[in-house]
Amino acid sequence: MAVETDVLDELRRLRTRVPRLAGSLAATVDGLVLAHDVPDAEPEGLAALTAAALGVAYRMADAAARGEFRELLVRGSQGYIATYAAGATAVLTLLADDRVNVGRLHLEGRRSGARIAELVDTHIGPGGGRHADRIATRETPGPARPIGTLPVRTPQRPAHRPRPRPGG
Repeated sequence: MAVETDVLDELRRLRTRVPRLAGSLAATVDGLVLAHDVPDAEPEGLAALTAAALGVAYRMADAAARGEFRELLVRGSQGYIATYAAGATAVLTLLADDRVNVGRLHLEGRRSGARIAELVDTHIGPGGGRHADRIATRETPGPARPIGTLPVRTPQRPAHRPRPRPGG
C-alpha cells in the first residue's frame, strides 16, 4: 500500500524535527496501524489504545462543548503521549521523553497530522479505509454517528417500582 510508505516517510521526518521524540504511530480511528516508528512498544496495542482514548476524547470535547477533537496530551512520569487528529479517518500518536519541548511537539505534531490527513485522503479517499471496498455483511441499525464517537446510554425506566422506604 503506497500510503504506508508515504506516511512512514513523514514519521521519520518528524523524528528529525523533534528532539527527544521516542516514537510515532499513524493509525485509523478504528485502531488499525497505517505506519509506525515505535521501537520500544507494540504498535498494534498502541493503535488500539489510541482508538479507545480517541473515543473518550471525542466524548469529552462534546460533553464540555469545546468543539471538534484536535489533540490529546497525556503526561506520565517518564514522558508524554500526544495524539493529534489527522483528518476524519486517521490519528497520529507521538511518544516523547520527559524533557521534550512540548511547544515544539505540538507544533510539529499538528503539522504532521495535517500532512498525514492529506496523504490518507489522497491515497484512500476521505471516509475510506482499509476495508472500505468490502461488501458489508450486515447493515447497522440506527442513526449514523460521526467517526470516533461513542453511543450515549439513555437511562431506562426501572422494570419495577422501588419499594417505599420506612419513614419516608
